[in-house]
Amino acid sequence: MATLHGGLLGPDPGALSPAQLEQLRRFKIQTRIANEKYLRTHKEVELLISGFFREMFLKRPDDIQEFAADYFTDPRLPNKIHMQLIKEKKAA
Repeated sequence: MATLHGGLLGPDPGALSPAQLEQLRRFKIQTRIANEKYLRTHKEVELLISGFFREMFLKRPDDIQEFAADYFTDPRLPNKIHMQLIKEKKAA
């Protein structure tokens, strides 16, 4: 908000109008729905995240960022995920 004479606050020219706020709200909802659909149809994302957390909690690294960089750039990771997907399909 802009400061007026005497320290009063006036309208903020950068603020969103009610119609823009509603449009933003609908966009956020649609984005969340799309994200949820994507995650539900891509099991590999769940395997990546759960595998990362499992390893992190087991190894308890001092530098989590370095650990994450090493984990997600491991050239064996795609094969590990692929094997887990195959194992889960066989179990189903």
